[in-house]
Amino acid sequence: MTSVASPLTGPVSGRLPDFPWDRLTSYAATARSHTDGIVDLSVGTPVDPTPEVAQAALRAAADNPGYPTTIGLPETRQAVVDWLGRRHGVSGVGLEHVLPVVGSKEFIASLPLHLGLGSGDLIGFPALAYPTYEVGAALVGAEAIATDDLAAFEGRTPSLLWINSPANPSGRVLPVEHLRTVVEWCRERGVLLVSDECYLECAWEAEPVSVLHPDVCGGSFEGLLAVHSLSKRSNLAGYRCAFAVGDQAVIAELLAVRKNLGLQMPGPQQVAMKAALDDDAHALEQHARYAARRALLRTALEGAGFRVDHSEASLYLWATRGEDCWRTVADLAEQGILVAPGAFYGAAGAQHVRVAFTATDERVEAAVRRLGAH
Repeated sequence: MTSVASPLTGPVSGRLPDFPWDRLTSYAATARSHTDGIVDLSVGTPVDPTPEVAQAALRAAADNPGYPTTIGLPETRQAVVDWLGRRHGVSGVGLEHVLPVVGSKEFIASLPLHLGLGSGDLIGFPALAYPTYEVGAALVGAEAIATDDLAAFEGRTPSLLWINSPANPSGRVLPVEHLRTVVEWCRERGVLLVSDECYLECAWEAEPVSVLHPDVCGGSFEGLLAVHSLSKRSNLAGYRCAFAVGDQAVIAELLAVRKNLGLQMPGPQQVAMKAALDDDAHALEQHARYAARRALLRTALEGAGFRVDHSEASLYLWATRGEDCWRTVADLAEQGILVAPGAFYGAAGAQHVRVAFTATDERVEAAVRRLGAH
């Protein structure tokens, strides 16, 4: 039998960063040993019910024997168009600018591969960043640079540049002027700019603006994509409902690739996504729940000696006591509270922890009591 040599030098997993949450295992065990149980604030997983409007739509579409289309239902894409205009002042979007995707994380991680990027390409992402940007670059063997300073590219031109506003983990919101500068810089160099906007409706002390807003892009989507998710806004993390929107030529190229790969959002989920996007009431109710939990946790953290930086949006408080983040993680674990170390998000987070306020009211109140007792 003739053996076929693999073009890879080793398993694909060997090229990827370690999955960061694996490093929290021992701290989670410590927190779980607390007499009143763990308060897990380490991940932004929704815990409140999926809105009934989405559940009803999913049930009604359950008889769905045929294959879905990769481009998605026209009525689902129209719901995206309507939502962007109604809620975020984005005009000029047509159905041809919208592509439903199976969760934003899948899209972010696979985008460099689907764009045909590889070892000769440079990919930029924020200095404090969701780890999946780096995973996408590593998957294709591209060089990656984590920076918030465009001058750091020093004459080199990235093939792809990520921005994230509101940001995970810090909750920082980039102002319109900054976004406009980045758009102009990328267009001058032919760089594809992709804006991760999954927390756009999770704002507390700022008004985030999409990169597709006319004040930012000048009414043209050339060289721009925005990525959105319904996981946070509508508690649809389990439904894997997300979409990309922007440059028609880029959307068409991604559509062609994804057709070949069979990457299709299931039909019932497309119907549920339309229902959720069409309904603002449930999103406003969820926003109020998070606002209340955020206020309680912020007061408790500050009372316990923490400083909260940025955090004007997203579902997290970016907190520090001016010490190594792992020391903070260990101390809070002893109190039965599990948080994410800032080091997960880059060297710039070495003295911060990310505290999610997506836990139930009861668990948030338990964290507040424990923080007040120390």
